[in-house]
Amino acid sequence: MEVNDKENCLPECLTTRRQFLFMGGAATATVLLSGVPGFGVRKAEAVVAGYQRMKVGKLSALKQDMPVSFSYPSKDIKNILVKLGTPAGGGVGSGKDVVAFNPVCTHMGANLEKNYNAEHKILGQCSFHLSTFDLTRHGIIVSGHATESLPQIVLEVEGDDIYATGVMGLVFGRNSNL
Repeated sequence: MEVNDKENCLPECLTTRRQFLFMGGAATATVLLSGVPGFGVRKAEAVVAGYQRMKVGKLSALKQDMPVSFSYPSKDIKNILVKLGTPAGGGVGSGKDVVAFNPVCTHMGANLEKNYNAEHKILGQCSFHLSTFDLTRHGIIVSGHATESLPQIVLEVEGDDIYATGVMGLVFGRNSNL
């Protein structure tokens, strides 16, 4: 078929000069008007969950590489608190090495609580598809099928007490952590 062979071309593939000019004008108007205040794309306000502050442990009671279970932000959401012995993203305490995560794989919901690897500071491998998460880097996925990091529990220290104050991420299987 030649480029100018209109007889063998379907009607959908033909664009008239009028259609071309109309579409070009509409695109130009959209671009120009998007810069006008009050027109086009509007900024969305961030939704911030109101997490309660809750005591979840004591620094002096933590033993390195020995995860401790706790519930937060509700009784049915189980998490782990662990002193890694090496600085970590979001870590608290004098060594910035105390972190907390929800240990449910973000891919298909397997519980990884018993899968902590102290040598590599990872949680995994998931029994479903071998997903592994690095606890020193905000629970980022390092292998497997998961596409999201583990939800990290935001921690604060006051004296010897450790408090949970929020959750970064959504717990698997929920549309809200609260």
